[in-house]
Amino acid sequence: MATESCEHARPQGRAYRWIAIVLVLLIHSGCGYSLAGRGSFLPAYIRTIGIPTFSNATPVFDLDRQITDRVRSEFIGRGKYAIVPSSTGVDALLTGVIGSVTLTPTALNQNQQATRYALILTVSAEFKDMHTNKVLWANPVMQYREEFTLDPTSAVDTTTFLAQNVNAQERMASELARALVSAILEAF
Repeated sequence: MATESCEHARPQGRAYRWIAIVLVLLIHSGCGYSLAGRGSFLPAYIRTIGIPTFSNATPVFDLDRQITDRVRSEFIGRGKYAIVPSSTGVDALLTGVIGSVTLTPTALNQNQQATRYALILTVSAEFKDMHTNKVLWANPVMQYREEFTLDPTSAVDTTTFLAQNVNAQERMASELARALVSAILEAF
């Protein structure tokens, strides 16, 4: 008798499992999943974005142009918006201020000389809907950090380091631009 009730319970258990699977599939089919980096929470009428050159409050020459160019390229790479360097006649406006670039020792050798440094870039940015005059996204203290190993016998300051290490400056500008554009478009 016990065997009969177990045999009858199996088909019923399978039916419940199939129902559960179908329900899960139906629920998840309308969740709106999309590939990271391709979504946008911006209103549909935003088609033209103005990105004037960021202000540079640092002594690092040409950092403002380099970061602005990378941010514009990152938006263009998303393929959905017309990007202009103007602040007028646009649907949305992205403004930014490069507040600081610092080089800080993070590792010392046995003689207490710095051998590794952290390069930290701080930017303030605001993305504004020009139709409604509302700020859609802002971050007053967005930071990018990268570490480098350097010769402990050479004197290092931020301006000299970035002037000598163009690759570091380019990486820094590209990574900051990618993070900034993703934050704006994906509302994180």
